Amino acid sequence: MSGLGLIVRRSLRQHLLSTLVTCLSTALGVGLVIATFVLSGQSERAFSGGPVGFDAVLGARGSQLQLVLNTVFHLETSPGNIPWSLYQTMRKDPRVELAVPYALGDNHRGFRLVGTTTELFTRLEIQEGRTMALLAGRLFDESAREAVIGTTVARETGLRIGSRFQPTHGFAERGKTHPSEYVVVGILEPMSSPSDRVIWIPIEGIFRMEDHVLRGAGQSYVARPDQPIPDEHKEVSAVMLKLRDKRMGMPLAMQINNQGNVATLAYPIGQVMADLFARLGWVSQVLRLVAYLVVVVAAGSILAALYNTMNERRREFAILRALGARRRLVFGAIVLESATIAFLGSLAGFAAAAAVLGAAGAVVRDQTGVVLELVVWHPVLVIAPLGMTVLGALAGLVPACKAYATDVARNLLPTS
Repeated sequence: MSGLGLIVRRSLRQHLLSTLVTCLSTALGVGLVIATFVLSGQSERAFSGGPVGFDAVLGARGSQLQLVLNTVFHLETSPGNIPWSLYQTMRKDPRVELAVPYALGDNHRGFRLVGTTTELFTRLEIQEGRTMALLAGRLFDESAREAVIGTTVARETGLRIGSRFQPTHGFAERGKTHPSEYVVVGILEPMSSPSDRVIWIPIEGIFRMEDHVLRGAGQSYVARPDQPIPDEHKEVSAVMLKLRDKRMGMPLAMQINNQGNVATLAYPIGQVMADLFARLGWVSQVLRLVAYLVVVVAAGSILAALYNTMNERRREFAILRALGARRRLVFGAIVLESATIAFLGSLAGFAAAAAVLGAAGAVVRDQTGVVLELVVWHPVLVIAPLGMTVLGALAGLVPACKAYATDVARNLLPTS
């Protein structure tokens, strides 16, 4: 066995450049397989089962998916508004523990403004016993032009406690700037969620924003300074709901979704996102197919690299045979060499996977605020390198057979 190892080590050193290139292609294949499985699994887990605090979202009639993406992940456009009276109805519903209104429609440097109430921070538990705590400052006064910002907003825009800014109308970063000026009074602790990318202001501030028109009563109404806004004119983009008993969610959803054409209740939020990933499952399948093809190409490169060295190594094999080495020793040396190259490439594949996962995780975090747990256990971490090693050994069978068939007498003849 020691002799077998010596033959393999000598060959790897002798053909170092070829070995390194082949290991690189193997690392790429294994890295892509690992990254694809881990990324798809963690993305689905983060978007479908991550802590959002709310159980359901009430919004305008339309797509539940659009409603969830718009209010929970702040990615989509709003499907429309619903009357303030629906928010009041939900607050009084005995099945609802907490109802928080959202009003959307503006941004600052690409980060969305969400008009809401302080109940979002004081009563909502994102996780058991954990609310949206402040890193610095205080909560906004619901009657003042003040704002509380997420940590990503603070980092990317440079806004600090006491900073002032003017919102931009709509969700596009470049648009009409409102004359209203808001002052930052609080910065939230990092939540590793889309909330880190949001600017929270009093919902009254959205109602009274210049150029904003309220149509809750079916006719246009413009808020007047120092005058209260009648409830019938108010409207909200959505109402975020936390239920007293999750078993009440389905009856509530059937009641709202099957009656009239005013509102839609997205429940449960996790299932809505899970349905999206189920529909996009073919994307993961395509990515996995590409990764598998790269693995096959890597195995082919191992085969080609070893096969192309057989002619120059015929004399070496003939000498080994003349010194008493059996055919199966020569055969085993080539298979072991092939498996070793695949194994070393598989180890390097972890570095390739880490690079891909790090880049993909950064993009997801920057675009959505969702932080993926990329350093996690997954069976592919064992299956991929073992599978590649076995595939590499199989790729070595063809050059091994050629080495096995080496004619000793012919290859020991003088070369000149």
